[in-house]
Amino acid sequence: MCGIVGYIGAKEAYPIIIKGLKRLEYRGYDSAGLALFNGEKFISSKTKGKVSDLELRAEAEGTLKGSMGIGHTRWATHGVPNDVNSHPHFSNSGELVIIHNGIIENYEPLKQELIKRGYTFKSDTDTEVLVNLIEDVQKTNNLKLGKAVQVALNQVIGAYAICVMDIKKPNEIVAARLGSPLAIGVGDGEYFVASDASPFIEYTNNAIYLEDEEMAIIRLHKPIKIRKIKDDELVSPYVQELQLNLEQIEKGGYEHFMLKEIHEQPAVIKDTFRGRLLSDKGLIKMAGIEDNLQKFTNAKRIIVVACGTSWHAGLVGEYMIEEFARIPVEVEYASEFRYRNPIINEDDVVIAISQSGETADTLAAIKLAKEKGAFVFGVCNVVGSSISRETHAGAYTHAGPEIGVASTKAFTTQITVLALIALRLAEAKGTMSKSEYLRNLLELELIPEKVEEALKEDANIIKIAEIYKDSTNCLYLGRGFNYPVALEGALKLKEISYIHAEGYPAAEMKHGPIALIDEQMPVIVIAPNQNHYDKVVSNIQEIKARSGKIIAVVSKGDTQVKALADHIIEMPESTEALTSIIATIPLQLLSYHIAVMRECNVDQPRNLAKSVTVE
Repeated sequence: MCGIVGYIGAKEAYPIIIKGLKRLEYRGYDSAGLALFNGEKFISSKTKGKVSDLELRAEAEGTLKGSMGIGHTRWATHGVPNDVNSHPHFSNSGELVIIHNGIIENYEPLKQELIKRGYTFKSDTDTEVLVNLIEDVQKTNNLKLGKAVQVALNQVIGAYAICVMDIKKPNEIVAARLGSPLAIGVGDGEYFVASDASPFIEYTNNAIYLEDEEMAIIRLHKPIKIRKIKDDELVSPYVQELQLNLEQIEKGGYEHFMLKEIHEQPAVIKDTFRGRLLSDKGLIKMAGIEDNLQKFTNAKRIIVVACGTSWHAGLVGEYMIEEFARIPVEVEYASEFRYRNPIINEDDVVIAISQSGETADTLAAIKLAKEKGAFVFGVCNVVGSSISRETHAGAYTHAGPEIGVASTKAFTTQITVLALIALRLAEAKGTMSKSEYLRNLLELELIPEKVEEALKEDANIIKIAEIYKDSTNCLYLGRGFNYPVALEGALKLKEISYIHAEGYPAAEMKHGPIALIDEQMPVIVIAPNQNHYDKVVSNIQEIKARSGKIIAVVSKGDTQVKALADHIIEMPESTEALTSIIATIPLQLLSYHIAVMRECNVDQPRNLAKSVTVE
């Protein structure tokens, strides 16, 4: 959600910033802009629309020269998407320029006070208020830029990641963060600033991740200075080597990032359990679990906090942990959990799940749980992310960069991590027989191969997508472990094709949704030949009796559902718990192909952002 790019060095800043903004398009945005220092003054271009529109505007306006600059993609919060509200924003004097990701909650009283002091405003944004506040602090107290930023940020309430430039400091960028991610790339005689490392990975593998309430003063040819915003304490910069390469963030011959990421799942699931799953020895080894095993085995309750797709993965995790390890699990939307004064005890374990590791509501839920004395375990994908630093321990999913806004490989790798946790806890607690435990280890090891097989249904799924691409509503049904999969399938269709879809436990269809079923209603039923199979068959017959169109995801060789369904998609058999990973694959492909046929922007669906870093 919003993207920040900055550069200071010997190179031309414009191409670096434009390329960086394109790399951040996956975050979701509605406008884009940049500002450069051309050796004499700031020059700026900004526009509603895409980064490609910004390129055209900048070329027309000649905003191309300069070796220091900042760029931004905006997702509207305060003020509608238009050219004026786009970032960067200048102070009244024109001497300061800022880009900002986040929300300044007390911007209105600050704005009124600044108006009394003679300031005027062109935009409706909270960001223009912030840059004028910094200028007012700077001029009133005769302060250098860094100190003025620090003093001003101590007056604001909200979340931010910012970059600020001052015409009087032509070789300096000041960056700061609270609640929104910010990384600084350290190159050879040059520095980069970005919301994540993708904009500068081709220039340097060295990065500093700012912590909350830290500010960096970045000067050309000088070491970076990092200070705590509240108490002015100097912080030693920690430079880490990035585990990321350029190839991972390119499409690799696929039409869309989403399709690439769907097809990467066999490899990344294997990466997720590599070194952790030792089936030949009957072992699961995860440092974050082993080092804190008693916390888990003694837990009276496990609380999973997450949002969106990660919440669906958490539901699968609930089923797995309760089934295998017999520990009570509650799954909470982080956005509700943080505000409803939840009961959290010191013997609770909280598992926080987030692909980006930067989800604002999940981060807030983590802080609340820690304040109450709970042990917090993180499951995320991005090394060095805020959640990985805020939690007591955790596990990375090793899915690699996920650029498509609609999560695919994040979901299946999150389930993989949760399966490892559930099985390890079952072994430690003795709640599963040795034979059943070993069978699950062997099945988990086979999942990448079975996902690869499920991907081979693509041609069949394309034909089905062609039939239902113009549907206006869709129902997804599943039972047991496949109920969360139904929820996730419906979410994918909504996100990228804009077709209204709902997921339900199959038995709940009779408690309302059955009223919607007619010959125009496609119903996707997840019906593997496992527990509840006969019950699902009964649900399918009820749909057929009302002329509903049935697309069934079934075990290979199924005959009973095949005789009832209008279309079938076959998948390899597995254990009931692990079928949730395999069954997800055809639903991802179905959503993808329908969205492409409807000419939707698959990788950047409207109104959505990859990482929700503000409320």
